[in-house]
Amino acid sequence: MRNQENKKKLVNNWFNFIQSQICLQFENLEKNFFNKNKRFKKRIWKKSNNEEGGGASYLLENGKLFDKVGVNKSTVSGIFKKEFRSKILGAGHDGKYWASGVSVVAHMRNPKIPALHFNTRFIVTSKEWFGGGIDVTPSQKDKKEKNMIHSKLKQICYNNNKDYVKYKKWCDKYFYLPHRSEARGIGGIFFDYEQKKWEENFKFIRELGLGFIDIAKKIILDKNKLKWNKIEKEQQYYKRGRYIEFNLLYDRGTKFGLNSGGDIKSILMSLPPKAKWK
Repeated sequence: MRNQENKKKLVNNWFNFIQSQICLQFENLEKNFFNKNKRFKKRIWKKSNNEEGGGASYLLENGKLFDKVGVNKSTVSGIFKKEFRSKILGAGHDGKYWASGVSVVAHMRNPKIPALHFNTRFIVTSKEWFGGGIDVTPSQKDKKEKNMIHSKLKQICYNNNKDYVKYKKWCDKYFYLPHRSEARGIGGIFFDYEQKKWEENFKFIRELGLGFIDIAKKIILDKNKLKWNKIEKEQQYYKRGRYIEFNLLYDRGTKFGLNSGGDIKSILMSLPPKAKWK
């Protein structure tokens, strides 16, 4: 059994690696098919107490493939405020925490390509656990694409002895807007509080990160040349409005970031550049 400091180092290194690989793949897709000069912009941030860590945010905006895509990685520590401790597993005693994770949100220019979200994290309080998931938010229905996504996620879960049905239901329940009585998108998988069998869980999040790259690449390559019109773009803007509502009202990652002294720009990276409501 690895000691906790060794676990932290391994996880932190993996998140650095998968962040670099996602940026490389997405930048190549933008450059190879659309704009050779478009690149991610890197921004480093630190918590007010430098000893409590920080992160690196990569942002690509106004591309011909991506309207906006952010790839964030952070490793932070500290003490939660008393009023927030009861909401975090194992933080109730003294509020101490250590957390590392990577988060990706991609909003596409072509409204026929869905928005993509991926997140994996490792959190240590008096407990320690993995969490994360992948979900997809299209503005237009595509049954074939939906089946492909869920088939690949199911296979990743099966290869790692994870309960795909449980994770799928968890995702459907989590990414739901109760005030609208509608799902945010077509779901995917979502999991949290994975505490047992650390080695197996670490393997699972690694394969999920690589699986996200494969799924995203297939979706983009299948649809990047499809033509679209202003009406379809308007539909995308309205769907993005729902995306914003969820992230600001219900998303636990947003709340965690705000209550752990995270970087505001990175936390709100998930918001699309343009959206509409009616």
